[in-house]
Amino acid sequence: MPKVLVLYYSSYGHLEVMAQAQAEGARKIPDAEVEVKRVAEIVPLEVCKASGFRLDQAAPLADPGELERYDAIIFGTPTRFGNMAAQMRNFLDQTGPLWARGALVGKVGSVFCSTASQHGGQETTITSFHLTLLHHGMIIVGLPYTFKDLTTLREVTGGSPYGASCVTGAGAELRMPSALELEMCRFQGEHVTRIAAKMARP
Repeated sequence: MPKVLVLYYSSYGHLEVMAQAQAEGARKIPDAEVEVKRVAEIVPLEVCKASGFRLDQAAPLADPGELERYDAIIFGTPTRFGNMAAQMRNFLDQTGPLWARGALVGKVGSVFCSTASQHGGQETTITSFHLTLLHHGMIIVGLPYTFKDLTTLREVTGGSPYGASCVTGAGAELRMPSALELEMCRFQGEHVTRIAAKMARP
């Protein structure tokens, strides 16, 4: 019975929607226990409101110390200049006590993200995120090409073998994750949880 956490940060709701899709996929694995949580906002409230941040997200806040309770953690972050968002970095920087005890060694880790443009750093965000997971001794799982639409040309879409992603656009072209991008999230969530289930067997 694998315990899976989908842990995300979302300013405008894109990662929130993707996190729920990841959880839907994870729940396809029999007996999986799946939770969705988010990391705390660190931007001042008045700036959040002025910027249109989505502040009424239903997912409860996670505590860094609880990560060791899970067999797999699927992390979601928007891209900020080719890297993870500061909110996620702040959360991970509080996991030093876990690192000191080797509490996450051997657990499964995976990442998904979003960017405003097709070439806005989806791959660098995910692969640079992997560095933290490797320091924790986690086993990294991506999004394999058995998800056939990784190679589609029929629409502008996110996604790479490193993990699911979405292209949000900006301004008048701003959009939420497409049906295809959400399906790749479900595939990743199921794939990660299936591997975690195999590893969790006695």
